[in-house]
Amino acid sequence: MSALALGTAQLSARRAPKRVLPGFGLTLGYTLFYLSIIVLIPLLALLLKTFTMTWPQFWEAVTAPRVLASYRLTFGASFIAACVNLVFGLLIAWVLVRYQFPGKKIVDALVDLPFALPTAVAGISLTALLAGNGWVGQYFEPLGIQLAFNPNGVVIALIFIGLPFVVRTVQPVLEDGEKELEEAATSLGATRWQIFRHVILPAIMPALLTGFAMAFARAIGEYGSVIFIAGNMPMMSEITPLIIIGKLEQYDVAGATAVAVVMLFFSFVMLLVINALQAWQRRHAGMPA
Repeated sequence: MSALALGTAQLSARRAPKRVLPGFGLTLGYTLFYLSIIVLIPLLALLLKTFTMTWPQFWEAVTAPRVLASYRLTFGASFIAACVNLVFGLLIAWVLVRYQFPGKKIVDALVDLPFALPTAVAGISLTALLAGNGWVGQYFEPLGIQLAFNPNGVVIALIFIGLPFVVRTVQPVLEDGEKELEEAATSLGATRWQIFRHVILPAIMPALLTGFAMAFARAIGEYGSVIFIAGNMPMMSEITPLIIIGKLEQYDVAGATAVAVVMLFFSFVMLLVINALQAWQRRHAGMPA
């Protein structure tokens, strides 16, 4: 029996897959070390600096009228931009998946341009286009519509940087969709709207919500592309990241970290929402969560 057991163990050892990377303990140690250096220690320093303030000081710093106005603009503009991207991101993904046309690969590559383009370059480009003397803004200025140096410019900049998140989230789901269900619905006499509402939309809804949440979360923390086109007028077109930068320039480090902690809290909430939506999407697709 001992020889048989030894032979079985040797056979199992030969069949066991060889690990390319080191064992679990070593890789986990490297993972925790790297995350601590890059993420956890900076966040801990942020929290520790905020704890040097008393609760009344913290509350005063995060609820000042100018800061509250920046919250309203940041979250309101981010939500509007995410809603716009939800609609037009779905439309672009639909066109890229369902139709063939000249220059399709170029259009598909242009979707990723906000990922590759430095945010400051995007802000300068949008300002040059949408300012009162810009190529686009000059036609709206006589109508009394100002596209730059006000909240309108903030929304436009956030739409620009958030569009790829919706497109790239919905596009693979549309590509993997079962067209046989649409054909079956058509054979049963369903209209195009009924097919979209009852067959396509339920299948892509988890991906749509995930893309919406990712675009919203990205827009909340955007800085580079917004400061050039927003005008940065206090109580009107000043975003929260700019408030933080302003406090740092005034050497109010504790006040800056207090506002940053509020933004960090909402970022964590959005992260949890995104993870929950992605888990729902995997369950909806029949994959293990």
